[in-house]
Amino acid sequence: MSDATELIDLTLRAASDLLHRRALSPVELTEAYLARIERWNPSLNAYLTLMAEDARATARRAEAELGARTDRGPLHGIPLGLKDLLATAGVRTSAGSKILADWIPTEDATVVRRLRTAGAVLLGKCAMTEFAMGHPHNPHYGPTRNPWNPAHVPVFCLSRKMTAPAL
Repeated sequence: MSDATELIDLTLRAASDLLHRRALSPVELTEAYLARIERWNPSLNAYLTLMAEDARATARRAEAELGARTDRGPLHGIPLGLKDLLATAGVRTSAGSKILADWIPTEDATVVRRLRTAGAVLLGKCAMTEFAMGHPHNPHYGPTRNPWNPAHVPVFCLSRKMTAPAL
């Protein structure tokens, strides 16, 4: 499997299955996502901070672990974006605010720590409304565009029936 479009269209379950069967490399999957972010982020503004080198290192580690039959679970080797609200050790975490524009936490939030333990590949910090207040525009970092219609804002998951588009 090598077509980047095909890779990013995989469901989480399908990607996890391919990774665990070693039919897909975590490095290949991560590179497909990083290429897509590089291609579309300038116009969509979905990521405020990209963690590309950390993501590549984590993907290489996941590939070695999966190759050695070390299985951390279904998220092992899966690329994910983190909402910029989640404290991430050593990575700028602004919560969409100008006040926290330069804050670099020294510890991971519990969810970030658990994702790392599960072997997830953290791609970066996703744009958000200031302090998760829910309005669709961030006055400090600009609007995030809907990938299906850039004139619209992304759909926020307000109920179990709604799904947000992936970058």
